[in-house]
Amino acid sequence: MKPSEILVIKLRAIGDVVLSTAVLPNLKATYPDAEIHFLTEKASTPVIEDNLHVDRVLVLPYRNAYLSGLEYNVAMLSFLHQIQKQKYDLVFDLFGNPRSALITWLSKSPTRVGYRFRGRVLAYNKRVEPRGDRVHEVEFNLDALRALGIPIQSAEPQFYFNTSDAKSMDAWIKQEFESSDFLVGIHPWGSWEAKRWPLVQFAELATRMVRSFNARVIVLWGPGEKKYAEEVCSLSEETLTLAPSTTLKELGALLARCGLVVANDSGPMHIAAAVGAPTVGLFGPTNPDLQGPYGPNGLAVYRKDLFCIGCNRLLCLDGACMKELTVDQVESEITGFLSTIKEHPASGPGNKKHHKMKVS
Repeated sequence: MKPSEILVIKLRAIGDVVLSTAVLPNLKATYPDAEIHFLTEKASTPVIEDNLHVDRVLVLPYRNAYLSGLEYNVAMLSFLHQIQKQKYDLVFDLFGNPRSALITWLSKSPTRVGYRFRGRVLAYNKRVEPRGDRVHEVEFNLDALRALGIPIQSAEPQFYFNTSDAKSMDAWIKQEFESSDFLVGIHPWGSWEAKRWPLVQFAELATRMVRSFNARVIVLWGPGEKKYAEEVCSLSEETLTLAPSTTLKELGALLARCGLVVANDSGPMHIAAAVGAPTVGLFGPTNPDLQGPYGPNGLAVYRKDLFCIGCNRLLCLDGACMKELTVDQVESEITGFLSTIKEHPASGPGNKKHHKMKVS
């Protein structure tokens, strides 16, 4: 019997949630009449909101400074009760940590799909051999569908924004730039210290992008990152444009208007690739083959002479993988990358190609 209620679970980081969205159109294509719910954490909900293949977004209760331990436990118990009451026919745990495994098990769904991760495997009755150390994370997520024989018709991550987000960013772009300008977005920050390319090198790259490609460079930033973006602007020998304060949806709309995005391994990097912007990711402690910008318009740049690439260290005393990744190498690889792209798909204001937008 075909499922009528499906739950997909993916917690934590924005980039990881973006990469999990590739499962959604395939689920909807196989079960067009099913309701698909997606469970994630608060910071990642904008990634799923407005997705055409999701009927409801569930937010995991979280502990904050205003919530006592007792209040949090009561909220979590209530949440778990609601999960059970929903009586899901099919649950996919794409995260596989103890908490997501427990939620999957407590759902009492007749079909619970998850990966063979130590004790967590007991929560599932359809177990998937994890290939996270061998294939890109998109394929890792799609393996959960393959385990049930669900055809993979599309392997593209998705990021939807609505018309108001697009209009807001188009108005800002029209105010700042000419319609013929080649817009390059750079995001110079990242959640781990070890995977951040030095700001001075971002500034030098931005200078070269202006001089070599006649680009207009937009320096992107998110919560708590503005001072680093401002520092890149001050360090550059050319005039750069500081991006406005944006929501995550608006950031997606802005990235969709860029003819090129250069970023550390981060949520914005994955969003850029998902909205179709040519995306160059700079890599060191994370594995470019497993977490690089996904799709034909993505390129991972890293030091190929280092054996320790992909070490996953949060901190590194040496940090050679990023500190000694030269501006010359990055510029050279960008030049070759752009030569393979026949058209800059999102240059200039008003170009609406390649992004995924919900009309509302």
